[in-house]
Amino acid sequence: MNYKEAFQKVWDEVAQEIPDVINTPSKVLPVIAFLTDKKTEHFAVVTLDAAHKVISMHITSQGILNKTLVHPREVFIDAITDNSATIILAHNHPSGALDPSKEDDEITERLVKAGELLGIPVLDHIIVGNEGYYSYQENGKI
Repeated sequence: MNYKEAFQKVWDEVAQEIPDVINTPSKVLPVIAFLTDKKTEHFAVVTLDAAHKVISMHITSQGILNKTLVHPREVFIDAITDNSATIILAHNHPSGALDPSKEDDEITERLVKAGELLGIPVLDHIIVGNEGYYSYQENGKI
């Protein structure tokens, strides 16, 4: 089974648990929960329609143990292709630490600005680990 087939299998299972409307950070957790088990950092974008219903979820980058390379082009190409109204960013910290790093803050700021330019707002950036999650939106950073 190749990477795309494996992802589609996971997505088909997750899609059944997605709430109708994503209006709080905790409601997107079923979509991104699988990231907590990853041994390397993975960066994902959840695309939403104008009613905040999930269109899809895309892994935009897979990194090493403690970092991944993220570029606005890769994040927003999926949002544009999906005709998304808004997006939620997510990535895991394999260490389990939930506090954002300086690099997390920098890429979040860069992606928020890119979203403003493109007219596709970033609603949140969520970091997941085995002990829970950190939401930029809940912490007043978006």
